[in-house]
Amino acid sequence: MAVPSDHFPSAMKAHLESGNTTVARCWALTRRDGIVHGFTDHDLDLSFEGITFKADTGLTAQALEQTTGLSVDNTETLGALSSAAVDERDIEAGRYDGAKVRSWLVNWANTDERVMQFNGTFGEITRVAGGFRAELRGLTEMLNQTQGRVYHSACSAVLGGKGCGFDLDSLGYTATVAVEAVESARVFRFADMVEFDDRWFERGRLIVQSGAAAGLIGIVKNDRLSGDGRIVELWDPIRGEIAVGDTIRIEPGCDKRAETCRLKFNNFNNFRGFPHIPGEDWMAAYPSSQDDNDGGSLIGGA
Repeated sequence: MAVPSDHFPSAMKAHLESGNTTVARCWALTRRDGIVHGFTDHDLDLSFEGITFKADTGLTAQALEQTTGLSVDNTETLGALSSAAVDERDIEAGRYDGAKVRSWLVNWANTDERVMQFNGTFGEITRVAGGFRAELRGLTEMLNQTQGRVYHSACSAVLGGKGCGFDLDSLGYTATVAVEAVESARVFRFADMVEFDDRWFERGRLIVQSGAAAGLIGIVKNDRLSGDGRIVELWDPIRGEIAVGDTIRIEPGCDKRAETCRLKFNNFNNFRGFPHIPGEDWMAAYPSSQDDNDGGSLIGGA
């Protein structure tokens, strides 16, 4: 991992130039749920920044490619699965997807002498014999994501997010219930829950709040209400063990249409779409002698 010498703190630079070095690598892994794990390739635990970096986790890093421009830094890390650190079930459940990763070169004799060499996130995680392999993506990876607003008729905000502003805890919108029956961690059946309209939760989120899968989220594909109760089906199974009695929270769905925002959520003042923008059919339209071509508005008959 080559880092330009002018980026090193003076104390660390002097230590490396002394020719008698005591250095190790440390990694801090922060999951999206806030849990932090520390790893080091030193033979003893190290501590700094309020993190204990464990020596018995078997985490190692391969070569890192870094550039001075806007190209994406990339590397891979190898780790042994350990119940005390990285659990196989947590990887399968997706708890490490998108986790934040920081890496330092540290003087283990004086941990105040260190330099950060990598700051990014986990990319693809794959299983290898007895462990896992994770792709690391640098901060410039975010430049590959779409930025700015898209001008179309559908709302661009996330329901309950900053742009939307709707309070999902408003009375009568969200259900917090215990699991009554579940099939393949994907289909949930309830004998009651008739207070919500048919398809109320479609496109919404199902969040597991207790049990082995606590914190995991699924997106609702179908929500059907009948005389036999309610069936909520997810697009993909929850990647964790769901048991009867576990508490789940089911949030309402939004199809991003202006009518839904106004009628279902009474939140049209915060609508982030452009419902009157001409569509492709209108752009390809042509005058007709049977129409009243008076130059007036083509929207809503105005």
